[in-house]
Amino acid sequence: MPTLGRLHYTCLQMPLSISRLRHWFAGAAIAVVLLVGGVYFYARHRVQNALKQVPEKIGLEIQQSATGFTVSKSEQGRTLFKIEASKAVQFKQGGHAELHDVAITLYGRDSGRYDQIYGSDFDYDQPSGNITARGEVQIDLEANPEGILNPDQAAPKELKNPIHLKTSGLVFNQKTGNASTKEKVEFRLPQGSGSAMGVRYVARTNVLTLESQVEVVANAPAGLAINAARATITKDPHQVVLDHPQLATAARRCESDTATLFLRGDNTLDHILATGSVHMHADGPQPADVRADQLEVILGKKSETVRTAVFSGNVTSEILGPQPMQASAGRVALDFVGRNLLTKVHSADNVKLVQHQSPSGTSSVPQDLELTAAAVDFFLTNGSRLEHAETSGAAQVALRPGAPATGPQTLVTAGKFDGRFDESGQISSIHGAPDARIVSQNPGQPDRVSTSMMVDATFHPGGGLTSIVQQGSVAYTDGQRKAWGDRARYTPSDQILLLSGSPRVVEGGMTTTAHTIRLNRASGDAFAEGDVKSTYSDLKPQPNGALLASSSPIHVTSQSMSVHGASVTALYGGGARLWQEANIVEAPSIEFDRDHRSIIAHATPGHPVSTVLVDSGSEGKSIPVAITSSGLTYTDAERKAHFEGDVMAKGANFTVTAKHMDAFFAPRGQGSPTRQGSSGTLDRIVATGQVVITQPGREASGDQLVYTSADDKFVLTGGPPSIFDAERGKITGVSLTFYRHDDRVLVEGSITSPTVTQTRVAR
Repeated sequence: MPTLGRLHYTCLQMPLSISRLRHWFAGAAIAVVLLVGGVYFYARHRVQNALKQVPEKIGLEIQQSATGFTVSKSEQGRTLFKIEASKAVQFKQGGHAELHDVAITLYGRDSGRYDQIYGSDFDYDQPSGNITARGEVQIDLEANPEGILNPDQAAPKELKNPIHLKTSGLVFNQKTGNASTKEKVEFRLPQGSGSAMGVRYVARTNVLTLESQVEVVANAPAGLAINAARATITKDPHQVVLDHPQLATAARRCESDTATLFLRGDNTLDHILATGSVHMHADGPQPADVRADQLEVILGKKSETVRTAVFSGNVTSEILGPQPMQASAGRVALDFVGRNLLTKVHSADNVKLVQHQSPSGTSSVPQDLELTAAAVDFFLTNGSRLEHAETSGAAQVALRPGAPATGPQTLVTAGKFDGRFDESGQISSIHGAPDARIVSQNPGQPDRVSTSMMVDATFHPGGGLTSIVQQGSVAYTDGQRKAWGDRARYTPSDQILLLSGSPRVVEGGMTTTAHTIRLNRASGDAFAEGDVKSTYSDLKPQPNGALLASSSPIHVTSQSMSVHGASVTALYGGGARLWQEANIVEAPSIEFDRDHRSIIAHATPGHPVSTVLVDSGSEGKSIPVAITSSGLTYTDAERKAHFEGDVMAKGANFTVTAKHMDAFFAPRGQGSPTRQGSSGTLDRIVATGQVVITQPGREASGDQLVYTSADDKFVLTGGPPSIFDAERGKITGVSLTFYRHDDRVLVEGSITSPTVTQTRVAR
């Protein structure tokens, strides 16, 4: 449903302005009034009646000339006609008579007329019955409503716009009632003037034919001309048929194969039917053409206003210019009120409107905005400005690349569309509901499909899509990526789909919820904001893995999340927390690789990386070990967690600090029976750089510490290592070995570095 805006308006104007359409219909009315509403048909009828009476009233037996006489005929006290002549010449040889300076006045049987026929010379041929006007014949047709009350042969008190005709060579046959002339007929009436070549009347069929070159020029609007190759006027049915009629102004033309003008009993125009190759053309900055098989115009009671105009059969419209448009339908009906004020246009039967839009901020390639529907209603204000349009039945709005370009296209369908237009008649917005559906198609790629209860599209002035908003049970599919929410907003300028209202995105076994989720349809990037929750499910157990090797779901929470393109790595920020079973990582940001099950975590000032690992005690019980650091790197295939910067590890009865620390894990399903099947069981810890280990009652330091979980043993080296015990004092050696659950300390020295024991002495 042409953006989708001047296309709709101009097609519906066909493409005439309302004032021009009114004048064209008025022009047709002029032709009817001229040709039928009393001119030829009535003139023929009156002339026939008058000429039939002339021989009888002047007396065909007269053998001598008569000068100055009047003949009239009356019935029931009413004068039917009056004939006046200045001179009558008696019959010549062969039954011939002449009348000079003749004036015929016809009043009608109800005295409702005051028609006058006058000319210089008339000739009557008795054998053939032909009565021929020699020279010009003038005819004035005038209604006389007061004559019914006063049948006194008086002229009307006021002559109201008589119709005047002029011709020559008129032949009337009193035997057959037929009349004809091959000469030019000129006429003049208040609305305009015109002419035709040749007139023929057949009395038996009551058919009057204007033989050729029918022309009418209207007084207003200036320059309006009506032409027809031929005109046929019949009494029953009461109508006028024009062959190849044309209505034209300086900038507009309308034509068809035939046009039938249907008349009421009082000779006023009831409706017009144009058939065969109906064509309307308008010149100007945006030339326009409308074509159809048929056009029917229904007029008001006074034949001055248009009630309805209906185009039917292969209706097409084309507008040229910066943004060319085309439209087609099986039927288009225009409804008018008041003084030809257009209020509604109804198009039906496979309606299609296409607006060619210029490149905009959304694309450097021209686009076509195409509306197809079973039916479309257009509503206007002030008779000229298109306000909104509504579709009925199945409808679709399509955005396609303009020919010859190829590329993605967007198809929008809904149970009904309501389009709104701006002050310039351009499409500004479209609302569709219910059962809205959007399909984005790109050659060589799967379709992107989104559904919702309703859809709203807005457009840039002059063309180009601004945004599409879907609301109510939104569902979106893009390959393996699926999304849901209460609301979705798509902006073509950046190709971002913004989901809100409890949005949820599922892709590759990963489900994410947040306050809002943004999907970049061009790059595949995804961004989530506010209370982000991701769950990685459908995981296969990794027999050689450790910390994240279980098939149990991996959960992540944060304030933000981003995934770039087809990457399987997600970056979580703002209080991120990742866990699987009892293993937990918390940090300001966590980067998680789903396929490799790897983690990179980073701290910020005041917010370290916090990791909780599982250690197994001597009795097989799970003992948590909490480690804080500035950074964490873990890859499940290596079963190694590397901690960097101000590392602190806290376990049962010990605390270790160091610059660096590596935690190694036992493979899943290997080790002692008490550890088989567990995930992320700590095997050993290696700490380096300013290592300090604290236990209840003692503290040790050195350059490197190795802790083995299997025997709860600490081995401290480098520095040299030393241990301070409240009872034994300080011990220094090359290597210190001590245990978590007892007081044993094994000290090893060397020749160059002997063991030193400093014992405290009580005073």
